[in-house]
Amino acid sequence: MTLKTRINDDVKVAMRARDAKTLGALRLLLAAIKQKEVDERLALDDDAVVTVIGKMLKQRRDSITQYAAAGRNDLADAERFESDLLGAYLPAGLSAEELVAAVSQAIAESCASSPADMGKVMAQLRLKLAGRADMSEVSRLVKTRLTGA
Repeated sequence: MTLKTRINDDVKVAMRARDAKTLGALRLLLAAIKQKEVDERLALDDDAVVTVIGKMLKQRRDSITQYAAAGRNDLADAERFESDLLGAYLPAGLSAEELVAAVSQAIAESCASSPADMGKVMAQLRLKLAGRADMSEVSRLVKTRLTGA
């Protein structure tokens, strides 16, 4: 079963259960997927759907931070709900040890030796770790390893 099929099935379940919050969040996700398909004129595979979900999760995290800073806990809670729901569709995340090993391997494979090589390493890691790790954390690890700090 593809990820898109699973999401569509979950929409049907939410409709039957009359779960408006879940249904709304899933419809937003399907709309983002459909928009990407229309923009690129192709059907998205699971990896591309994970990328769309990752982008939506990043938006939700940013919104949560802003709403919490503004004292709008009701809106922050709504964003947290959507974030948790979207996160359920992502593949299992990497442990800290696996993340460090992936960064080390990418640095070795790209023969990176200075912060100027960070782009090459991040491009390689972005493909391997899409949806499985927070890319800002990955970026911080790569920068730390390349600067020797």
